[in-house]
Order: sequence, then C-alpha cells, then structure tokens
Amino acid sequence: MIPKTMEQALNKQVNREFYSAYLYLSMSSYFETTNLKGFAKWMRIQAKEEQSHALKIYDYLIARGGRVNLLDIEAPKAKWSSAGKVFEEVYAHEQKVTAMINGLVDLAVREKDHASFEMLQWFIKEQVEEEKNASEILAEITSIGDIPGPLFFLDHKLEKRE
Repeated sequence: MIPKTMEQALNKQVNREFYSAYLYLSMSSYFETTNLKGFAKWMRIQAKEEQSHALKIYDYLIARGGRVNLLDIEAPKAKWSSAGKVFEEVYAHEQKVTAMINGLVDLAVREKDHASFEMLQWFIKEQVEEEKNASEILAEITSIGDIPGPLFFLDHKLEKRE
C-alpha cells in the first residue's frame, strides 16, 4: 500500500503533468497561428508525451492500491510575443517540473517508500532529456533571433520530430 502522503503528492503530479500537456497544446496553437507548423508539431508531440507521463503516474497509483484523484487543470497562457519567448517559458517550465520530481523523490526517501523512489527514477532521467531539448532549441532560437529565413529553417527541422 502506498503511503497517503505519497498518494496525495503523486495525485498533484498527475495534475501538473496534464497541465504541462495543456500548456504545450496552447503553445502548439500559438505556433499554428504564426505559421510555424514545425514548431506546432513539436509542441503537439510534447503535449502527448506529457499526457503519457501523467498516465504513467496514474497507473502506478492504481497498481499500488492508491486512489486517483483528478484535480481541476489550470488554463494555460495562450499568447507569446515570439518563438524565443515560448522556448524561454518551455525551458523554465521544465526546470520547474524537475524541481517537482526532485521533491517527490525526497518525499519517497522520507517516507521510506522504495517502490515510489524506484518509479520516480524514470522521471529523473526523463527530466534531464526534457531540459536538454528545451535548452538546445532555445539556444538555436537565441542565436538566429527572429530572422524569418533561419527561423523557418529551424521550423522545418522541428517538423521532423517523430
């Protein structure tokens, strides 16, 4: 049986992961309206990935005999001034998620919940990749600025994401 404190914290994280999916869908919509279809596709795939993260925790809670409590999902921001501003927010958001996951690991240690500690190791590794991807794209955008030609080249590159 999963400790109640861990159950509550993981339920909060399910909500946060679904919020991340909403945020990335909102960013995808923004990119659609700015005719950056590759950026939009990248964000839509990212949204699906965040949904899968939420469901991974959801399934884990059930497997441990916990109760899933789905909370209201906050509405995400809908407008940005540039692709660079979007990716600044993506990178900051992923750093925030990393801190949340680290907090869950700390809680698992305090609770001596070895199963949750083990499950969360996957998320620790995933967040390294998430931050790396966001920071690399942000660095590319920062180096090219809002110059249409190079921005469309990057857009084409991001469209290749599977």
